[in-house]
Amino acid sequence: MSELQKTFDPAAIEAKWYAHWESTGAFRPSRPGATPYTIVMPPPNVTGSLHIGHALDNTLQDILIRHARLQGKDALWVVGTDHAGIATQMVVERQMNERQQKRTDFTRDEFIAKVWEWKAESGGTITSQLRRLGASCDWANERFTMDEGFSKAVTKVFVDLYNEGLIYRDKRLVNWDPGLKTAISDLEVETSEVNGKFWHCKYPLEDGSGYISVATTRPETMLADMRVAVNAKDERYTAFVGKNVRLPITGRLIPIITDDHADPELGSGAVKITPGHDFNDFEVGKRAGIKAGDMLNMLDAEAKVVQVADGLIPDALLGLTVNDARKAVVALIEAAGLVEKVEDRVIQTPYGDRSGVVIEPWLTDQWYVDAKTLAQPAIEAVRSGAIDVVPKSWEKTYFNWMENIQPWCVSRQLWWGHRIPAWYGPELESLADGTSYPKFGVGQGKFPLIQNPNVLVAQDIADLKGEFSRTYGSDASMKLCSNWDEYSQWFSEVLRTPNHPGRSGKEVPIVQDSDVLDTWFSSALWPFATLGWPDSNPPRNGEGDREAVVGQLQALSSDHVTAPPSALPPPPRPGEELVARHYPNDVLISGFDILFFWDARMIMQGLHFMKTVPWKTLYLHGLVRAADGSKMSKSKGNAVDPLGLIDQYGADALRFTLTAMESQGRDIKLDEKRVEGYRNFATKLWNAARFAQANGIGASTSLAAPTAELAVNRWIIGEVIETLGKLDQAIADLRFDAMADTIYHFAWGTYCDWYLELIKPGFVDGEKQPMDAESQTVAGWVLDQILVMLHPFMPFITEELWGAMGARDYELIHARWPEPMAELVRVPIVERLIALISEIRTIRTQNNLAWSDGLTLEHTGGSNDDWLSLLNVGGVMLSRMAKVIPIANESNDANVSPSDIAAYQTLGAQLNGFQFVCGGDGYMLGFPQNRDNTAERTRLTSAITSISKERDALSGRLNNPSFVERAKPEAVEKARADHAEKAGEVERLEAALARLG
Repeated sequence: MSELQKTFDPAAIEAKWYAHWESTGAFRPSRPGATPYTIVMPPPNVTGSLHIGHALDNTLQDILIRHARLQGKDALWVVGTDHAGIATQMVVERQMNERQQKRTDFTRDEFIAKVWEWKAESGGTITSQLRRLGASCDWANERFTMDEGFSKAVTKVFVDLYNEGLIYRDKRLVNWDPGLKTAISDLEVETSEVNGKFWHCKYPLEDGSGYISVATTRPETMLADMRVAVNAKDERYTAFVGKNVRLPITGRLIPIITDDHADPELGSGAVKITPGHDFNDFEVGKRAGIKAGDMLNMLDAEAKVVQVADGLIPDALLGLTVNDARKAVVALIEAAGLVEKVEDRVIQTPYGDRSGVVIEPWLTDQWYVDAKTLAQPAIEAVRSGAIDVVPKSWEKTYFNWMENIQPWCVSRQLWWGHRIPAWYGPELESLADGTSYPKFGVGQGKFPLIQNPNVLVAQDIADLKGEFSRTYGSDASMKLCSNWDEYSQWFSEVLRTPNHPGRSGKEVPIVQDSDVLDTWFSSALWPFATLGWPDSNPPRNGEGDREAVVGQLQALSSDHVTAPPSALPPPPRPGEELVARHYPNDVLISGFDILFFWDARMIMQGLHFMKTVPWKTLYLHGLVRAADGSKMSKSKGNAVDPLGLIDQYGADALRFTLTAMESQGRDIKLDEKRVEGYRNFATKLWNAARFAQANGIGASTSLAAPTAELAVNRWIIGEVIETLGKLDQAIADLRFDAMADTIYHFAWGTYCDWYLELIKPGFVDGEKQPMDAESQTVAGWVLDQILVMLHPFMPFITEELWGAMGARDYELIHARWPEPMAELVRVPIVERLIALISEIRTIRTQNNLAWSDGLTLEHTGGSNDDWLSLLNVGGVMLSRMAKVIPIANESNDANVSPSDIAAYQTLGAQLNGFQFVCGGDGYMLGFPQNRDNTAERTRLTSAITSISKERDALSGRLNNPSFVERAKPEAVEKARADHAEKAGEVERLEAALARLG
């Protein structure tokens, strides 16, 4: 047993223990014969740093993984980072800009090399911060979504889906980010309200007989209008249908059609249709028979105006940004007298969540996944219960999104990421003499030299050569171009060289798609690709750097921890197939905000490729908000830095706070006072261990409960069994708040505040007596049970106390989950004693009775035998802990000293007192007759009056429908809580006043 320091210092023990755990391989799955238990960490962006959401998410996961280890399971917590295509490329380009460089100054390969350099130098920030939190991940198997093995899985999935017809190229509208110059998903678009205008414009009829009025918030897009739509039921326009209007500015003629999209009640009832720049209009255009390839696109990748196919846009408008084009177009139509009126209007405007620029619907060629087909098994998996969603309330949201899912655009116009494994080559055209040559032509978009390209999708070069031979013939030579410029140069060379083999199809150029895959496409494979799929055993990435990492961690260790072995943690178990053993995973802990970004896509891909669900349970937690319920943001100044809280209060306190506040289906309102409170809990536990050391209480040598004869010891063993049952149930139900509440109240209240006080040795003739041996044994055993049960939540302090309480054969992280091996036995007499002491303490507090006031306690109603039994068991405890002189009434057959009886008899008729009931029995708490209660009555009466006014005012607000309906939900919730508090306080004060008589 090593003596604990007087003051609890979290920082010192956190650095020491984490370094020791990791360097000795304590987090590795190392029980091949045990039941596997697997969690995969949602991979944080490699660009990220730990925020409070990460702290919550990973604390919950660590609780489950540490608990599984203590249960003896082969626990694997997969850790890794996501390459974060857009975010990482932005970071690296921003650094380059600071050096007056830009991405296009380098080749693609050169730029990617710079990204890898950045990752090596700065990409591990968040993983080191996760260690500060205490995350017990399998760092030896740390994964990265751009690792060689993981990339192999990504490529295989793309190729397989393509061959199955579930991935395809299509020309559709996408959310285009002009700042990043890439497509982004609907989920990466943030909508804000912006003050704008609603222009009512005249579109003249071709025959000169009048005009039709249309209203729009985006007049600049009339440059690419292709139809005007009215509702077939709108009789005002029956005669207009089938006629043409002449577009303002360009003079193009477009027809008036009918479509239900036109709402007769909205605006003029006639709407302009621009299928190349509006998602609703795109669908109208398709219904009108316009092919996507024929839809007009009036913007380039930077959202600047370009010429449309008919070449009628005035030169003065070309090259203008959207905002400048809007001003110019409005000026032109106003000058032409074609503006009827302009209204002010609040417009829902989409912005890119990373770039912050306005998103443009843009018509372009992209790669899509047939999400609707993949979604069907995923819907059934949740509906059938194969995946248990916790809380259940999220199932409705899941079904609604999945049943209405749209094609998933998976291509991104970036350089950093998994490059799409597709190559393009020219179409071959047969000539009359039987020879063939590449068909030259000028296409549109990203294929300037290919009108109808052949698409070759392959997993590697060998596979590509096979696809090439099947497409172009075994005699053709493959010219693999590194980019479109090289491809174009090849064609130029063919045109200059009469005998070039390309003219006869003997040499054919192909070029790889320049796009990369959406980051969420690769991370959707996380539950099985991290385990090495499609191979059976994954490469242990980063093993070469492990010695350096372990060396750094060992430097943090103190002499208190046994020096870790010099050898690295063991390699993967020979011959074991990790996929077969650890897939499906047991549970996924996820924020509800990535339910569709990531969770749903993992279900789709897992079911498709592994033929079973990726995990058995999906737990969705809420968001961490500021104490007032508002969303945290740096701009508001209310964001909380978890590392700052760890520095101030310790990781254990932050972890326990987040656990205690995690209630299924609700956001967390994080108040720093709660963190401070749980730091006090840690200090309380520390001091309890110091008390134990001072009283000869040490480490237990038994997993089973010790034999106990004393009532108080039998009682605390029963409390352990009951607490363990509640805790096990809360863990099974994933009720994290209930887990924390259960162990907190047992450790602080039952053990520290009651049990240790009840067994505390007294004094005889001024000398402290030693604690009895039975209580020492039981107290040590109970403290061990607390440390084990609390370890998943507060790993650092529990491991420190475990080692300090005595010699052990193993560290706490390798201990066994409690198994008392005893029946739950209730000890009512101890429960009565505790209830009585609590009631007396309450009366003292409510009536300002000082602890120095001499009080007596007399039993006035109920079984006298029970009263005498209680005094026999706990008379001394009652005297010491409630500061009263208990009276044995007519019999002195109780544990009450003769001097106490004599003192009571001396007081005799001089006593008056408080009548109260506890546990169905009546009691009198007596005090000297000469005590003046006038001042106390005055104080209580004044307090009751004041607090009653506050209670009634709150009641009036809550009974006002206007307040309840219009106020913010958090304001109503706070008013209800305040009302309940005030009402309870009035009841307590009135009871205290009644006791005074």
